[in-house]
Amino acid sequence: MSSSHDKPVDPNQVVLWSDDYEGHDVISTRTFGFWMYILSDGMLFATLFAAYGVLSYSHSYYTGPTPAQFVAPWYTFIQTMALFLSVLAYGFSMASLKTGSKAGVINGIIASMVLGIVFVGLDIHDVLRMISIGVTPEVSGGLSAFYALTQVHAAHIFVGLIWMLVMLYQILRKGFTEDVVGRLISLRMFWQFQAVMWVFIYVFVYLWGYMS
Repeated sequence: MSSSHDKPVDPNQVVLWSDDYEGHDVISTRTFGFWMYILSDGMLFATLFAAYGVLSYSHSYYTGPTPAQFVAPWYTFIQTMALFLSVLAYGFSMASLKTGSKAGVINGIIASMVLGIVFVGLDIHDVLRMISIGVTPEVSGGLSAFYALTQVHAAHIFVGLIWMLVMLYQILRKGFTEDVVGRLISLRMFWQFQAVMWVFIYVFVYLWGYMS
């Protein structure tokens, strides 16, 4: 038996914010709830950034390599472009959602997934490169903080890719139901948040680390 949330909805009629109360809106309520999660995730990243900031000085690396010796800012710049283009592709997908174009939504999500996979692939390649030259977490506290921050972010990207895959299945199976539209909006927020976190990682970990 299907619930009321499985009924098709018009994405163009979804109200994310209104000055006047117009009755209970499940999608808006869930979106607000997901904002609470984003805030808690921001606290997680703030903690990791704080730990990295404390341990990013040269004495925290002991006799091990410092970021200036192993980070590759031009390589991670390619990762940055891949992630930004992935967010842009998902934005086009959401624009198609507003017009009710199922093909546009699906194509946008697929493009976003492909670019996200490129980001993860480049990250894995970079980690393997660093490990091959002895840059591993157990070498020093600074490297432990470096890996904790960058790989927690990579794990979030991986979760986002799985989420996109699930949404493709749900769109094909259910269409634009209330549940599906709400999840697509939450995924947009999640994906954009990961891009924002990556900007901070790229600037303060890779660029600043390379110049220091």
